[in-house]
Amino acid sequence: MEFYVQATENVDNYVQENIIEPAIQGTLNVLRSCLKSNSVKRVVFTSSISTVTSRDSSGKWRPLVDESCKIPIQHVMHTKPSGWVYVLVKVLTEDAAFQFAKENGIDLVSTITPTIAGPFLTPTVPSSIQVLLSPITGESELLAILTAVNTRMGSIALAHIEDICRVHIFLMEHIKAEGRYICCARSWTMAEVIDHLKKEYPCPALERLDDGGHDSIIPSEISSKKLKVMGFSFKYEIKDIIRDTISSCIHHGFLPSIIK
Repeated sequence: MEFYVQATENVDNYVQENIIEPAIQGTLNVLRSCLKSNSVKRVVFTSSISTVTSRDSSGKWRPLVDESCKIPIQHVMHTKPSGWVYVLVKVLTEDAAFQFAKENGIDLVSTITPTIAGPFLTPTVPSSIQVLLSPITGESELLAILTAVNTRMGSIALAHIEDICRVHIFLMEHIKAEGRYICCARSWTMAEVIDHLKKEYPCPALERLDDGGHDSIIPSEISSKKLKVMGFSFKYEIKDIIRDTISSCIHHGFLPSIIK
C-alpha cells in the first residue's frame, strides 16, 4: 500500500511513472491473462473507499454516499492530502480496469472496501490495521491518514476481513452483480472509533488524544444498500472488528499485552 513518495523535483511525474503506470499495467496484465484463458467468467476487482468522497462539487456534505460519489482526480492532485498517492492509484487503476473490461467483453465487478481490520495471517501488520490503530501507537503519519479519511468522509467506514472475503465470493457468484459495490458494515465517527479503542485497549495514548472537534457535523451515511439489496448481510460490527484486531495484534507482538 503506497502512501508516501520520496521528495523529488517533479513529484507528479515520479508518481505517474514509478507508481501509477506500473499499477495500471500490472492490473491490465492480469485482465489480459483472464482474457486469454477462455475460462474466467468474472473478475472481482478490489477497489477502495479512497475512490469516493462525502463532499459534493461545492464542498458541502452529502447526506448519503453511494458508488457514484467518486472523488475528483484533479482535486486530489492539486491538494495532495495525506495518502494522496494511494487514492490516485486506486482511482486510476479501477478506471483503467473497467475501460479494458468494456472494450474486451470481460465481466468485471468492483468492491469498494473501507478500512479493513480483524485477524491477519501476514508476517507484517497490514497497513489498514496500522492506520486504524494509529491513535494507540501514536504513529503521526498514519494518524494523519486516518484523520484525512475522516475529513474526506466525515466518518470512518470499517469492515471485518471475513466480511470482505465473503463479499468477494458473493459478487463472484451472484448472477446479477455488475458495476461497483460499497462494502462496509457501517461508518462511525472518529469519536466512536476512539471510544471503542479505549474500551478494548485502554492506554495513556488514547487518554491523551483529543478527539474533540472531529464530530461537529452529522456524518454522511456511507451506504452499502446496493450490496444489501442483492441479499448480502454483514456479520461483524465495530465491537467485533476492534476486538479481533486488537487480539490479533497482541498475538503477533505488534501491541503489548495489557491488563484491563
